Amino acid sequence: MGLLIQGPVTYDLARMIARKNKVVATLVKGIATLFKAWNIEHVQGTGSLRDRRTVTVSVDNGMSRDIQADAIVIATGSSWPNLSQFPIDGTQVLTSQHLLDLDIIPASLLIVGGGVEGCEFAALYSGLGTVVTIIELMPRVLPLEDEEISATMERELKKRGVTVLTGTTVDRLERSSATITVRLKEGGEIAAEKILVSVGRGLNSSGIGLERVGVQVGQRGEILVNERMETTEPGVYAIGDVVGKVMLAHVASAQGKVAVENIMGLEASVRYDVIPAGIFTLPEIGRVGLTEQQARKQAEAVGQNPDVAVKVGRFRYAGVGKAQATGDTTGFFKVIAESSGSKILGVHIVGAHAADLVHEAAMAMQVGATVTEMAGMIHAHPTLAEGLMEAAEDVEEKAIHQARKRVP
Repeated sequence: MGLLIQGPVTYDLARMIARKNKVVATLVKGIATLFKAWNIEHVQGTGSLRDRRTVTVSVDNGMSRDIQADAIVIATGSSWPNLSQFPIDGTQVLTSQHLLDLDIIPASLLIVGGGVEGCEFAALYSGLGTVVTIIELMPRVLPLEDEEISATMERELKKRGVTVLTGTTVDRLERSSATITVRLKEGGEIAAEKILVSVGRGLNSSGIGLERVGVQVGQRGEILVNERMETTEPGVYAIGDVVGKVMLAHVASAQGKVAVENIMGLEASVRYDVIPAGIFTLPEIGRVGLTEQQARKQAEAVGQNPDVAVKVGRFRYAGVGKAQATGDTTGFFKVIAESSGSKILGVHIVGAHAADLVHEAAMAMQVGATVTEMAGMIHAHPTLAEGLMEAAEDVEEKAIHQARKRVP
């Protein structure tokens, strides 16, 4: 790239964490500023529902205060599960929050759980020089993602030196002063300096007075809501992780807007079928809509031949001019569509800036654009977004930069 660097390049994790904390503090301060600007009162303490119009808050000085309102929105989120098999101590057995506050790069890290969080931290710490191992119970990492995306991510993690063990179960932990050893049910053991427990989250719905008011919860502890984000008790709403739908920050924000619109007498709901999501691994992943496997099952469920009803277009980053210029040639674009009418069912991207690029596809799906219309939109050159256009063209075998076998 034409860069001359004298001496070895190293990382100062303490400075990286200090910068992270500064960024977080700035964002938190920004929210406080917005509260002040919009005349929103912030009461810091522990709250619980007293009735359908009252929240009792216990504040730091041991006093309590009742706050009454015409409507209440519950946004208590989720937290790390307290599993007896993985006792979190904050020193050797860690949550993602602990791992984000380390100031010394660990020599080795074992990640239990190969989902989104597990893969993100594997990519990060392997880049910092840590010897990383992932243990995943399911047959593949990122088990909820499109199978091609999962396979690509596993391959890229292995290229970075990450050991990936799928279909593997932890039997027990054994501690020593320097390391912690995991015994596997399938046989064998793994020793590491730190362990990240990344096996899901618990919903924060207990101890907040739901039963006192009559708000119903589901089997997982999720607060039950309708399309208006209203609970089983009129005037009490719930949003975010605690409703157990799509556990993403931007979804919680959208649900909050919907709840307030309905509280104010308007009509609003969330479209869960067009929510974009980003996975911040190296390379990134962006997705919206159905996976190819889900699209095929959906076609079969209505009696269609999935090989006919579902069309897939792909385009590699290596075929994009800007990707070649920047050196970001790893990854691909994937567009899944219906054969009839070319309705876009899902888009999956793995590669540089994937979490940003996928929003073009989300907008197309939001407004009901067909794959032909997305392919027909002129894209600027050179940009990475051209790859999405090419993948959309490939659905109908019209991508001119895609090498094909000649039809005899």
